[in-house]
Amino acid sequence: MEITEYVFGLCDKAKEAGAVLAYAQTDEKNRALMKIASALREKSGYILEENRKDLELAETNGVPKTMRDRLMLNEERIEGIAKATEKLVMLPDPCGEGSVSTRPNGLKISVINVPIGVIGIIYEARPNVTADAAALCLKSGNAAVLKGGKEAINTNRAIMKIMKDAIGEFSFGSEVIQLIDSTDREATKALMNAVGKIDVLIPRGGKGLINAVVKEAKVPVIETGAGNCHIYIDESADLEKSLRVAVNAKVSRPSVCNAVETMLVNEKVADKFLPMYAEAVSKWNVEIRGCDKTCRILSKAVPASENDYETEFNDYIIAVKVVKDVGEAIAHIKKYTTGHSEAIMTENLQNARRFCRETDAAAVYVNASTRFTDGGEFGMGAEIGISTQKLHARGPMGLKQLTTVKYVVEGDGQIR
Repeated sequence: MEITEYVFGLCDKAKEAGAVLAYAQTDEKNRALMKIASALREKSGYILEENRKDLELAETNGVPKTMRDRLMLNEERIEGIAKATEKLVMLPDPCGEGSVSTRPNGLKISVINVPIGVIGIIYEARPNVTADAAALCLKSGNAAVLKGGKEAINTNRAIMKIMKDAIGEFSFGSEVIQLIDSTDREATKALMNAVGKIDVLIPRGGKGLINAVVKEAKVPVIETGAGNCHIYIDESADLEKSLRVAVNAKVSRPSVCNAVETMLVNEKVADKFLPMYAEAVSKWNVEIRGCDKTCRILSKAVPASENDYETEFNDYIIAVKVVKDVGEAIAHIKKYTTGHSEAIMTENLQNARRFCRETDAAAVYVNASTRFTDGGEFGMGAEIGISTQKLHARGPMGLKQLTTVKYVVEGDGQIR
């Protein structure tokens, strides 16, 4: 079967099942989610067996260690996926929520949240997205068509089979979630061209993937993921607190989009703070690429290029620049940010307020790690991605962000 025909066929099946899901009762959707969570736990051995195949192949193909960390599942991570699914059960169903107002002419206008329809998701080597995206779409009343990266194909197949088996008995059936079971690039192109078959496409992954989808897709796209995140250490910052936060933001999981890639340090504290930081991250062998001032302070730092300040490393590498003040820090961020997450460490309220006011990003932090930009940490349960654009949704995309609105207008014969 031709790839395009195959992909379009999956989209059609999802659309048909989605028409039923859109009107499913909250209780039925919640019971389906609980079955998925239970099945993932019960079949964890099968998932790990398939995941090992992907990991072995990734190592053979020279996939970097930090990227293999994204790919890797273990019992703890599978339990995390199951718990994230269960958290969705506890959250309000966004469908049907809304507001009502009455106009002077007696018209009653209701604004009601409704599912978007069929959501396509293209993502790279993070198999947890297969479960998270499917669960979020199900709870929000949307059908899902998923296209994962080739690195995780065996794991994705296993997770999808488990989920489909778990929900087959419900009114909307198993076709409401679909996995494009092909590593052919033509399959990705077909999904990007599925006009009239999917309602929106969400890419999750590196800058290259996101740019390709935004540039080539003929269907509407919600841009997510690219995270060239910064942390600024102000002259008034508590240095011990700042050290703890800055280290966490870089090394706790460097392969994810909310990890810090550039650290800006005020020149008045650089001589003291930078050696503290270098020593703290040395156990992870973090490579520091710095400006001239940074290299004078840290003998092991290597000179940073312009490209380093533009790069989302997803690795144990950080770009560092010594700056004059908060204004210069903001200017640097404005030049290089991808609009994801930006942080300031400061005890100066005026500087904190200025940073929050002038920094244009989906999430802006004061004295906290950028690693909190996450649907679960924001109380949304799982997330389908971090939107870095400004239309429709921005920041972590949870249940409400996967709905649109419908206006229902009730009258009694009014005319205009």
